Amino acid sequence: MPDGAVLLLGGRSEVGLEVARRIAPGRDVVLAARRSSDLDAQIETLRAAGATGVFPVEFDADRTEQHGLFLDEVADRFGRIGVAIVAFGILGDQARAEADPTHAVQIAQTDYVAQVSILLGLANLVREQDQRAGRRGAIIAFSSVAGVRVRKANYVYGSTKAGLDGFVQGFTDSLHGSGIQVLLARPGFIIGAMTRDLMASGVTPAPFSRTAPQVADATVRALRRGRRVVWIPPVLRPLYAGLRFVPQAVWRRLPR
Repeated sequence: MPDGAVLLLGGRSEVGLEVARRIAPGRDVVLAARRSSDLDAQIETLRAAGATGVFPVEFDADRTEQHGLFLDEVADRFGRIGVAIVAFGILGDQARAEADPTHAVQIAQTDYVAQVSILLGLANLVREQDQRAGRRGAIIAFSSVAGVRVRKANYVYGSTKAGLDGFVQGFTDSLHGSGIQVLLARPGFIIGAMTRDLMASGVTPAPFSRTAPQVADATVRALRRGRRVVWIPPVLRPLYAGLRFVPQAVWRRLPR
C-alpha cells in the first residue's frame, strides 16, 4: 500500500468513506467536498478508524477550471498523496433527464467530464510527487456495471459510466511504467444512500447487489494486490461477458 496522505474526492460518498476508513490508520486523510464545514460525522468516523489527522477541504467537482489550483493547494498543505479516491458522482433521475436535457448535461458533467478532469490532474500530481520521492502512489476510480452495457432504464447515467470506464482503461495504459497504480472498480447495484430513493419508489435491488462496506472490502483487497480492475462481486464479470451478446431486440425489452 503506498504511503502518504489519503485524498478522498467526494467526502460524503459512502463507498469512498468506507475505503478511506480501511486505509486510514496511521495516515492523514483529506476530505474534499462541497460544504466541507459540515463533515463532522465523516471526520469522527475516520478518527475512530485511526487516522492521524482528518482535514476537510472545499471542493466543487463541477468547477473543472479550478481543479489544477485545488490539487496544487492540497499538495502544498498536506504533502505527498499516497492514495487518491475519486468517489464523487450523482445518480440523477432518468425521467427528469429525458424531459429536461439540462439535467442530463448535469449528470454528464459530474459523472464524466469532472472525473476526466480530476483524474488527469491527479496523474500529473502523483507522477511529480513520486519522481521526487522515489515512491509510488495509487488512484482509485469507480465505474459501474451500468456502463458495461447501457440499459434504457438509466441510459444517461449508464452512458457516463461507459465513457468513464473506457477513459480509465486508456488512462491506465498511458501510465504503464510510471509507477502509479490505477484501480478501476466496477461494482453492481450498491444498496445505500445513493439508491435509497430508487428503492423507496419500489425498485428492488438488482441480483448480486452489495452494500458500501462490501464494495470497500473488495476495493481495498484489490488495491493491496496491485490489481488494475475489480468486479464487485466477481460473478458479474462472466455474467456481463454473456450479456454483451444478448440481441438488442431482447435487451430493450428488459424492465431495468
